[in-house]
Amino acid sequence: MVPFDDHSPTIYTVSELTRCIKTLLEQEFPLVWLSGEISNLRTPVSGHHYFTLKDQQAQISAVIFKGPAKRLKYRIENGLAVVGLGRLSVYEPRGTYQILFEHLEPKGIGALQLAFDQMKTRLEDEGLFAAHHKKKLPALPRKIHIITSPSGAVVHDTIQIIQRRFPNMPIVVIPTRVQGDTAENDIIAAIDVLNRQSDAEIAILARGGGSLEDLQPFNSERLARAIFHSMVPIVSAVGHETDFTIADFVADLRAPTPSAAAEMAVPEKHHLHQKIQEMTSRLTGQIGSDITHYRSTLNRLARRLRDPKRQIQELRLKLDHINQQLLRRFHYKIENKRAALDHFITLLYRIPIQEKLLYYRQKLQQLDSNIIKTMEIKISKNQTQKQALTLQLVALNPLNVLKRGYSIVRSLPEKQVVKTSKSVMIDQHVEIQLSAGTLLCRVEGKQN
Repeated sequence: MVPFDDHSPTIYTVSELTRCIKTLLEQEFPLVWLSGEISNLRTPVSGHHYFTLKDQQAQISAVIFKGPAKRLKYRIENGLAVVGLGRLSVYEPRGTYQILFEHLEPKGIGALQLAFDQMKTRLEDEGLFAAHHKKKLPALPRKIHIITSPSGAVVHDTIQIIQRRFPNMPIVVIPTRVQGDTAENDIIAAIDVLNRQSDAEIAILARGGGSLEDLQPFNSERLARAIFHSMVPIVSAVGHETDFTIADFVADLRAPTPSAAAEMAVPEKHHLHQKIQEMTSRLTGQIGSDITHYRSTLNRLARRLRDPKRQIQELRLKLDHINQQLLRRFHYKIENKRAALDHFITLLYRIPIQEKLLYYRQKLQQLDSNIIKTMEIKISKNQTQKQALTLQLVALNPLNVLKRGYSIVRSLPEKQVVKTSKSVMIDQHVEIQLSAGTLLCRVEGKQN
């Protein structure tokens, strides 16, 4: 055992060494920018995000707590390349070092653009952009609602275009903020106000152009769902023609500009008048042509139509003629039947009735005599056959054989007829049937 003296090295416990390392790291690297790729992402119920940040040669454990994570405009995902600002620390229970991020942003793409792409993909997968969910716009609305800022140039341009296209079209402006932190809630509240209007048929959600940051209220998931669930069709006219927002995709119709939205929502009144005049002219000409055609057809049919009174007289004459024909045919058949009946009566009276009765009586007596003779012959033949069968039966009756001195021997207890001496044993009981009575005997001897 090596003794310790004053020059012996300092001995640390594991906890002391870990704590020293943690202090050195936190002092040496109070804040550090770090880039890498996210993997092994875990988000427990606490809301903190635990992941591994790696590159091709190394990796480090990383954490971004719930507070900083909620300030991010996008969702953290595995495989996402990020650049973040954080401080190094040591997790003492495991003795591993890690970085605690205060800020993270996508590498190579803006956070707002990434958040936009992620939300667009998610809502599209849910079906919020599907064409079959789009509500049909009215062909000629009775009133136009505009959801926009009341102080911008957009509302004045939109109203001017609507009034130019349809001068007496009623317009209702629902004022709202379209930029800033409260704009999202204001627009959602304006859509709620819109859906409480009983006469609302269509609404234009309008805003002028701007940067991606300026258009952020229109990239809100809550606003997208409010537009999707709106009972009133909404035309989205946000930004310039090249700008696209989530509201554009979920709206029932997307217009490249607010001016284009006004043109899509409201038809031109003088074009409608012109179209109505053209349709009226075509309809009038068609009706006149139809009237002429049907009048010509009616006249042609009227010429072919006969006088009903004359036609009834002709039918009455035809009916009388048919009636006379039926009467003549009926009288003719009656005369034929009467002549046939007279003929049969004449034939009947030509043959004497007494002679016919005598003839049939003699014939009946002869048949009666023949039947009796036939029956007597049959009975005699049957009696002869019966006597022969009776004699055969008497001859074959075993009782008559027994009366001549014969007997029938049966073994007991089987009562089988004994035909040979081999079928019984000495001292076996047998039954002997006589013509009158039976004998019970025991075999004392036998000869084969």
